[in-house]
Amino acid sequence: MNSPKLISCKHCLTVQSNESPQCDFCELPVRHHSDNNGALQRAWSFLFTAFLLYFPANFLPIMRTTQLGSTTDSTIIGGVILLWSHHSYLIAGIIFVASIFVPFAKFVALFSLCFAQSRILELSAKQKSLIYRATEFVGRWSMVDVFVVAFLTSLVQMGELMTITPGPAALAFAGMVIFTMLTANSLDPRLFWNSSHE
Repeated sequence: MNSPKLISCKHCLTVQSNESPQCDFCELPVRHHSDNNGALQRAWSFLFTAFLLYFPANFLPIMRTTQLGSTTDSTIIGGVILLWSHHSYLIAGIIFVASIFVPFAKFVALFSLCFAQSRILELSAKQKSLIYRATEFVGRWSMVDVFVVAFLTSLVQMGELMTITPGPAALAFAGMVIFTMLTANSLDPRLFWNSSHE
């Protein structure tokens, strides 16, 4: 007697019959492993787009401050250096980690996963799963800069005295975060185990 074929839902991880077109629990479409031929290509395209946005996000002004008619542009790196020079070490450290280190670490992790899935880099299924989980965990802190700029823009509107407006880097940074999220979403962690002989 043959045992029934089972599949896990990528969204809620419920295990169910392979014949089911949608999840019995969350009712979202169940994507079978055989439907993932273009997943790696999508992940590469999203990742390269995010990587291209990384440079304007860090080197263009993320915030413009107009005070008494004088306008000052602030980049992420410039803001970290300014806060550090004013002895605001904790805030400078938080912004550095959330806005510079975390996105760079996500790129390293996602490139490693894509290279591993392309069989250019040798990683075990367990290592790939750990990297994927770490990427998903740190991803929630990626929008700190965008939230700070949005908060200051809505809060500091004092007419001629002082006005804060978002710079072009804010849009690039938000786009970078969105495309890294799309990259991670394109990678099906179930596929890590398909090529594994562990």
